[in-house]
Amino acid sequence: MMQRVFGIIGLGLITGGLAWLIFAGLPKWYSGPRQPAMVASAAPVPSAPTGRKIRARLFYVADDGASLVGVEREIPYGEGAIAQAKEIITAQLAPVTDPLVSAIPVGTKLQALFITNTGEAFVDVSPEIMFAHPGGSLNEMLTIYTLVDALTANMPAVTAVQLLVNGKEVETLAGHVDLRRPLARNLEWVEEPAPAPAAPDAPAPPTAEPARPTQTP
Repeated sequence: MMQRVFGIIGLGLITGGLAWLIFAGLPKWYSGPRQPAMVASAAPVPSAPTGRKIRARLFYVADDGASLVGVEREIPYGEGAIAQAKEIITAQLAPVTDPLVSAIPVGTKLQALFITNTGEAFVDVSPEIMFAHPGGSLNEMLTIYTLVDALTANMPAVTAVQLLVNGKEVETLAGHVDLRRPLARNLEWVEEPAPAPAAPDAPAPPTAEPARPTQTP
């Protein structure tokens, strides 16, 4: 009987000792599961209903090569402001075919996006936007305002956009534009579309006849 009691006590001590060793043996840096930084920006885009689209105004290099032109395109619908902003930027970064020309360097990807309560959007893109950039103040301006205007023109809740590269704030893309603060929409770089020409067989608009004096008997 005594041997059985001592056996139970010994088993308890061994079990407790193993538990203590397991706990004490954990690395000092272990503090439980980590919460990801910027949860709102890192969260995946909620899946939109199949086939649901919206129309957005995206921006591409104009024929003169010195300005941007807005193009209406269909993009996926996003549930909520952050999800919709991600869809807009993803569509703006997507490769294009002739006759469209993008001011965004090839290979640039969206990595994260966050919108503050005051309407400032922080757009984190991959390093290709810098390493593959052709340089020059004009090209840099077109690249930046392609993204700034894509969000501010399509989302009234977004008042300004700050670009981040690989999760970090950068001073500039190519040495000319200060990116250390959010930039507001600037449509001065956007070429206004020319008015559509009238149809060749369209009748001329009627002209008002001159007033005739009234005659009194």
